[in-house]
Amino acid sequence: MRALVTGAAGFVGGHLIRHLLAETDLEIVGVIYRRQPHPPFQSSRVHLERLDLREESAVAEVLARWQPRYILHLAAQSFVPISWEHPWPTFEQNVLTQINMLKGMLTARLDARILVVGSGEEYGAIESEDLPVDEDTPLRPTSPYGVSKVAQDLLGWQYHRSHGLHTVRVRPFNHIGPGQNEIFVTSSFAKQIALIEAGRGEPILRHGNLQARRDFTDVRDVVRAYWLILQKGEPGQVYNVGSGRSIAIQDILHIMLTQARVPITLQPDPGRMRPSDIPIIVSDPGRLQRATGWQPRIPLEQTLQDILDDWRQRI
Repeated sequence: MRALVTGAAGFVGGHLIRHLLAETDLEIVGVIYRRQPHPPFQSSRVHLERLDLREESAVAEVLARWQPRYILHLAAQSFVPISWEHPWPTFEQNVLTQINMLKGMLTARLDARILVVGSGEEYGAIESEDLPVDEDTPLRPTSPYGVSKVAQDLLGWQYHRSHGLHTVRVRPFNHIGPGQNEIFVTSSFAKQIALIEAGRGEPILRHGNLQARRDFTDVRDVVRAYWLILQKGEPGQVYNVGSGRSIAIQDILHIMLTQARVPITLQPDPGRMRPSDIPIIVSDPGRLQRATGWQPRIPLEQTLQDILDDWRQRI
């Protein structure tokens, strides 16, 4: 039996494949973009396919050839600020590839389950009375990225309703962990700290809005939730994935500074501010928990320490 994972060279995809290797005996087909470097999976159970998911015929051919039982579609443009600068490429990478995966399942006549990965950004303009955010909260996205994820999400529902595909949709909130790109907040903090510790930068950490409160979950807990919900979730249903707690960015930074080995000064950077920033976001993951029994296991302090140690090793 096989699982196909798109975005296999990415942050979440890598953690997911490692989870599947550890917890299942599945063969894994990892899909990576043609120009991406070869990810370091040391297992004969991982088979890599290089293709452009925007090419409908190529996607259909790979699905037909491998006949996966599970599809976890993680490939996406996932950085919100980029979507303001490049809205159409964000839509192309997110929405077109989702359509091609769903159409490819029909073309290949697959008896498969597919995980459609949306985002907590779909909820967008969250009001205080919406908190904590459950799956019935109105979708009011405030970025092109958020709109693209709404489209992916609803396509998953529509292909289930129209064609009977076994789609399961998730709306993950902020997930962090070792290996994440430095454009994301905790990884940015960690890289700056590691550079300062190594004597390769002045002892100043530049930051954006520290007052915003977000719902952070370790990526290793998130991929565990993905796999559980793909097995146990109701076809066509949508599930929030989050910790159910919020923490201010300044508190995240305080924890990381206590883990630093040298004194560091803080400096606001206007370039790191978002055009629209919601003051507080916290999820209600109750539907996920009732369906699977999932709970986050990794403490935030451990996650932040692992992120910082990862950047120390990279630098």
